[in-house]
Amino acid sequence: MNSRQRLDRAYKNAKVIHFSNADKMVFFSDCHRGDKSFADDFARNENIYFHALTHYYKEGFTYYELGDGDELWENSSFESILRAHKNVYHLLQKFHLENRLHLIWGNHDMVYRDHKYIQKHLTTYFDPKDDREEILFNDLKYHEAIVLKHCDTLQELFLCHGHQADWMNYHGWRFNRFLVRVLWKPLQIFGISDPTSPAKNYKELIKVERRLKKWITDNKNLMTIVGHTHRPRFPEPGDIAFFNDGSCVHPRSITGIEIENGAISLIKWHIDTHSDGTLRVSRVLLEGPQQLIAYKTT
Repeated sequence: MNSRQRLDRAYKNAKVIHFSNADKMVFFSDCHRGDKSFADDFARNENIYFHALTHYYKEGFTYYELGDGDELWENSSFESILRAHKNVYHLLQKFHLENRLHLIWGNHDMVYRDHKYIQKHLTTYFDPKDDREEILFNDLKYHEAIVLKHCDTLQELFLCHGHQADWMNYHGWRFNRFLVRVLWKPLQIFGISDPTSPAKNYKELIKVERRLKKWITDNKNLMTIVGHTHRPRFPEPGDIAFFNDGSCVHPRSITGIEIENGAISLIKWHIDTHSDGTLRVSRVLLEGPQQLIAYKTT
């Protein structure tokens, strides 16, 4: 099965969610939440991410996570990740309880394709403080892809992780996981990058993006938002409608995509220095806002 067929299948089987201009949505991906060890790239941006997500929760946004939320190549169990970032998961739990949480699996958390795995590991957790099992995510579901469909214009937005355009990270993910867990994770302490990641392999990144763009043009320039390559992309209307929300493991910042009032924006959250010398987490608009309807094709 080639990349076109994998993307076709993901689109055909995608969960459809209807939305209107009154809806507010935020998209992050590639958090790679780990166990706070030296290999946990998310740990350095955890405070930025938590502040940003708290803002979106209070402002009534629905949260879409487009894959690789949990780092389950370097880490063999979700339990160690939960212990390291329990405050984050309790915040995600609040979104889930209000039906404002939608999750997509990527290559690093591809085990979430199995609903039994989710039920076993994400439904409850042991709280040593109370010495009992507590509910975490009841009836949680992950999807390979989601299609957002506008109630009035019928415009569609296709959401997936993007590794469907990357054969080795889709079909060969178990082998790549073995290499990362046994070989590359220990070598990270010496600054050696993981060559299985397109985010750290520029030639592979270009190939993946080219395949995704080809699929988009073959599907009447269907507006598509992905992650996977960690490279933020925000096209102008009339260009190939290929969006990428970036990642949450950039050095000292996280990037994402917002949709509000029927318009889409690329944003960054980072730690900024205030005029009085204090530090604060700030939101920066990188691109947009651009009306969604400007990307609609007939």
